[in-house]
Amino acid sequence: MKIDRRFLCGAVLAASALASTSAMAQVELQWWHAMTGANNDVIVKLAEDFNASQKEYKVVPAYKGSYADTLNAGIAAFRAGNAPHIMQVFEVGTATMMGARGAVKPVQDMMKEAGEAFDPKSYLPAITGYYSTTKGEMLSFPFNSSSAVMWYNKDAFRKVGLNPDAPPKTWPEVFEAAKKLKANSPNCGFSTAWITWLNIEQLGAWHNTPLGTKANGMDGFDTTFQINAPLFVQHLTNLVELQKDKTFDYSGRTNTGEGRFTSGECPIFLTSSAFFGNVRANAKFEWANTTMPYYPNIAGAPQNSIIGGASLWVMGGKKAEEYKGVAKFFTFLSDVDRQVKLHTESGYLPITKAAYEKVKASGFYKTNPHLETPLLQLNNKEPTENSRGLRFGGLVQIRDIWAEEFEAALTGKKSPKEALDAATSRGNEMLRQFERTVSR
Repeated sequence: MKIDRRFLCGAVLAASALASTSAMAQVELQWWHAMTGANNDVIVKLAEDFNASQKEYKVVPAYKGSYADTLNAGIAAFRAGNAPHIMQVFEVGTATMMGARGAVKPVQDMMKEAGEAFDPKSYLPAITGYYSTTKGEMLSFPFNSSSAVMWYNKDAFRKVGLNPDAPPKTWPEVFEAAKKLKANSPNCGFSTAWITWLNIEQLGAWHNTPLGTKANGMDGFDTTFQINAPLFVQHLTNLVELQKDKTFDYSGRTNTGEGRFTSGECPIFLTSSAFFGNVRANAKFEWANTTMPYYPNIAGAPQNSIIGGASLWVMGGKKAEEYKGVAKFFTFLSDVDRQVKLHTESGYLPITKAAYEKVKASGFYKTNPHLETPLLQLNNKEPTENSRGLRFGGLVQIRDIWAEEFEAALTGKKSPKEALDAATSRGNEMLRQFERTVSR
């Protein structure tokens, strides 16, 4: 049989093109996250830059709702056998992820198996410790770390005769300043986002006061809460009293009330340092931030703050080639210059020591002191058992319980002590429930 040479050549070229296309097919890596607004733009840009830097892998970011929504979606997806490769989990979900046996691939193991250089000691200690086992094994990759700071409206300070360059340092000073600010801000002298993160978790660390036993759960899941201690009762009592005339005004359980600061409604607002991007974009007044206030009657205060934000967890059950791509992406994210850019543009902390030192050496903080505030807090003193972090199982749900009790006190349905006693006992019930889950 005579074969048409033109047909043969065409077939060879087609086969060659098919093989080439197959060889060039990128491995897709799904990245589920909880970032919105300016921070979502950061996520998208990082993925685009990585994808443009090489041809083998393509990171595909997907917004999955709030932090809690993203965590729940990821766990449900794992159970259904279609989990993403990378999942952004906020810091209070750490114990839940640790307890999800088989659902995660420890970052330290993955990086080693993929042959990527990885030294946990190159990351900031306050961040590394939060996401590591008691043996020092890093379980997740630090990503958008932050801490709580106090933002304030310098223009509003001037209007009522307060010195905008000398913000209040103690809680009593905040209360007095807020009372004066109400002359021009009748609905809100000061407020906070993340009501329990600011007024229980960060408050405890900043005052070297434990939230629970076993080093706030860092040394074991069999811990119990102590959030009805005098410091917490004193603080909630003050908030309840100030809520009556809106010197303090409640802004909800999460960060949905942050716009009250950028709109000018609340001239003092405690929330994450990662609020920077939104403040810079939306505030039409001169603003600044400073360290969290403290109670001068508490010995040793202020201590150090703890991190907020989230880390990147690698989900289990993926192929070696996919893990290799994730590892390359994490190496890409750790690049010193990339961390410098991420920190200076987004307000999130630089995760490596080298990046922090480079920014500091450049003199950047002299004109942008607001971005160093959370770093100075984290490093204010050597962390203690009460201030190196939290690891309570089910803390996502427990925060809702605590918030319920705070709301009961703020609306006069319970006394501050009754509310915190209930928050403690109900929280302990959740801890025991979590223990039973992970011990199966």
